[in-house]
Amino acid sequence: MTKKDENRIKQLRELINYYRHLYHTEDKEEISSEALDSLKKELFDLEEKYPQFVTKDSPTQRIGGKPLEYFEKVKRENIMYSFNDAFSREDMDNWEKRNQKLLPADYSYYCEPKLDGLAIELVYENGILVLGSTRGDGLVGENVTQNIKTIESIPLKLKGDYPQHLIVRGEAIINKKEFERINKDRDVPYANARNLAAGSIRQLDPRVTAQRKLDANIYSIVTDLGQKTHQEEHQLLESFGFKTTNKYNKLCKNMDEVFDFYYYWQDHREKFSYEIDGIVN
Repeated sequence: MTKKDENRIKQLRELINYYRHLYHTEDKEEISSEALDSLKKELFDLEEKYPQFVTKDSPTQRIGGKPLEYFEKVKRENIMYSFNDAFSREDMDNWEKRNQKLLPADYSYYCEPKLDGLAIELVYENGILVLGSTRGDGLVGENVTQNIKTIESIPLKLKGDYPQHLIVRGEAIINKKEFERINKDRDVPYANARNLAAGSIRQLDPRVTAQRKLDANIYSIVTDLGQKTHQEEHQLLESFGFKTTNKYNKLCKNMDEVFDFYYYWQDHREKFSYEIDGIVN
């Protein structure tokens, strides 16, 4: 192997990850899909020729591995709670009053659309994705790393100034067009986007999951990085290369603004590319 080949492998990985991030995370396209496929093919051929240079974060490792017989259970470091629901302005006002009794303050709320999908947790070590799991019962989930890797918007390697150890949480989701495409060919269609995302993530064969073209929305950092607010978490997530709803989110100064945000998405949810089942604040 020549030094030229080794450098070309590194260059191809950087180029593919750059274009992948633009397309799947920022909705931008600088080269055609055919040109990107050509780069992937060149990298695949070089790694086949020089397997000693294959790395866990290589774009060629997104779809691989034999079908599993079962999913291993994995115990997480921190419990993964489900969201508490509120169904009215009265519910939210009562919730705010309870918080005011515990900690009197002028509250503001960072609000975001809640995309309908399957809750997931991702663990990174030294910037490399090492574990992807489902929520399960909150403490124990299933190791679905092989399937998580097939989601192009989830980075196999982080960007920027990332910590040595990082745990984040979000949703595995699917857009409306892909949902309709898959249901069109099924005798028994999936009832909703969440069921389809859950069924896809829990496929024992990652090749089946890859065909579903799942997406992801990452919204929470479990690791203490000194972040003070939820808005700051979202900014950090974006800097690490995760896909977020940041451009749709809003910092609301009071409960009136929260409900303005809620009513806006009630009126515009049909125009959104993904199913929305509420807002989170």
